[in-house]
Amino acid sequence: MFVTRRVDFSASHVCAQPSLSEAENRALYGAAANPKGHGHNYVLEVTVDGTPDPVTGMVFDLKRLKEIINEAVVAPMDHRFLNFEVAPFDRVVPTAENVAVEIWNRLDPYFGGEQARLHNVRLFETDDLYVDYGGETK
Repeated sequence: MFVTRRVDFSASHVCAQPSLSEAENRALYGAAANPKGHGHNYVLEVTVDGTPDPVTGMVFDLKRLKEIINEAVVAPMDHRFLNFEVAPFDRVVPTAENVAVEIWNRLDPYFGGEQARLHNVRLFETDDLYVDYGGETK
């Protein structure tokens, strides 16, 4: 069974590879390479999967899931300039793909010994653009 919790946060970023020229970055990332940055109102959906507990009837405590997401993702990323205020984006280009991977990496440790496991992170950068990430494939 899958359970999904949705949250939103706002952040700004610049998509630019430091080893490339400004012209090369603009050709690669378009307006997202503006050195002054631009922002998004991100929507994050975190999905866990598991079997409902026979006593509680829950796959995972939804209040606890919200706390984990707020602690691991929203608090450190909300209203931040990702490139300058949130590691690893001082050295990793904060594309939607890379942000989704970082969110997974921040959340996954919370589910090591739990009944449920982290199944998917879906990050909407805009209404019509999102990334799904389900962890490394082995």
